[in-house]
Parts: sequence; structure tokens; C-alpha cells
Amino acid sequence: MKKYVNVIVIALAVAAGFTFYSLVLGNPANFADAAKEEPINALGMIYTGGILVGLLVSFIILAVVYSIERFLSINKAKGKSDPVKFIKRVTSKLEADDLDGALDECDKQRGSVANVLRAAISRYKAVEKDDNFGPEKKISEVQRSIDEALNLETPLLEKNLVIISTIASIATMVGLMGTTLGMIRAFRALANSGTVSATQLSIGISEALYNTAGGLIAAVICIVAYNFFTSKVDSFVYMIDEAILNITSIFTIKTKK
Repeated sequence: MKKYVNVIVIALAVAAGFTFYSLVLGNPANFADAAKEEPINALGMIYTGGILVGLLVSFIILAVVYSIERFLSINKAKGKSDPVKFIKRVTSKLEADDLDGALDECDKQRGSVANVLRAAISRYKAVEKDDNFGPEKKISEVQRSIDEALNLETPLLEKNLVIISTIASIATMVGLMGTTLGMIRAFRALANSGTVSATQLSIGISEALYNTAGGLIAAVICIVAYNFFTSKVDSFVYMIDEAILNITSIFTIKTKK
């Protein structure tokens, strides 16, 4: 079921976007005529942007939804308390040779940092007194456990960032397509009538401009979110690497005693 979550979210967002376009923006109360060609307020004017407005609304909804999801997920990955203080507590426990205490700290903290450190500490505890493992082999086993844990945790931190960046690109293209279609409609109305039809010309221009605006809004939200969360993930991974270096150094010293 989990592999279909993004498909379901995208489908719901598209449905919500076109529902908003049809029922809210296309509400007859927003127009002075039954043909919905003479808007009397901002909602009606946006509706004249055409069917692509519904798709752009969907992109904006997706941008907001995935931004919120990434914010909550990254905060959850930090664990229940400040990860910096947590790392210091674990380091202190390890320096005092209290492996069980360090593991308890990891169980209380949870999150990505705690999961990686717990994997390393658990593996070291398992091989610490095993005579079949030399000092270098013990550290190698710990490093292997760390690598396995990182391979599980890192994709979770970067999850859906590709979708956010993809939405930014597609929204821009859809907005440009709407702009092009709107200008075609405006010039077609001008060519067919032979004279300037204010209504048809304004509809075509509205379609062009509102699609441009919608595409830019969605793209800006996604670009800002992508850069923000990429920076957060990079900082978080750096913190994990620093914590790994600290505990690996502690284990190296202990194995040489």
C-alpha cells in the first residue's frame, strides 16, 4: 500500500484542483452571464484562465502538501529531543564504558540519528568480547553496521524531494503552455471578427496571464521548499557523520586497550 501513497496523493490533489476550478472559480455567481465570459470578481477572472488553471491549482496543492510532509518527517527524524544534546549524552555514556546506558538513550531519543548510533553501539557490544574478532575487525563490523543503517535512513530523509523538484519544472511548463494557448485564443478572436472584440481579447489575455501566474506560484513554492529541505537534509547528514566519527573514535580507542 505504501508504494501507492504518492499516486493516491497526486490523484486526490488533481481531483481537488479541478473541483476548486469548477465549483469555486466557476461558480455562476462570479459571472454576469451564463456563458461565464464576463467575470465580476477576481475568482471569475481566474476562471477565465482556462482548464489548465485547475491543473495549476493541483500543483500548488501538491507543493504545499509535500512541503508540510517533508517538514514533519525531518523534524521526526531529529528524535524527541535536541539531537546535539542527545549525541553528547551518548558520547558521555560511551566514554564511561556504559554501553547499555547509551543504548537506552537511543531508545528514548528515536529518530534517524538514534537509529544509526544504536546500530553501531549494538554491533560493538556484540563483538566487544569476542576473541574471534581482532581490533580492526571489530571496528570494521561497527562501520558495516553504520553503513547499513545509513542506507536505510538517508533515503527517508530525501524522500519526495524529487517530486517537489519535478513539480517545479512541470508547473513552469504548464504555465507557459497556458500562456501560449491564451495568446493563440486572443489573436484567433481578433482574426475571426476582423475587429477588436474586447470580451474575447480579454479572455485570451486572462488565460495567458493567469496561467503564467499560477505556474510561477507553484514553481516558486517548490523551488524554495526544495532548497530549504535539501539544506536541512545536508546539515542533518553532516551531524550524523560527525556523531559517527566521534563514537568510532571512542570504539577504536577501547579496542586498543
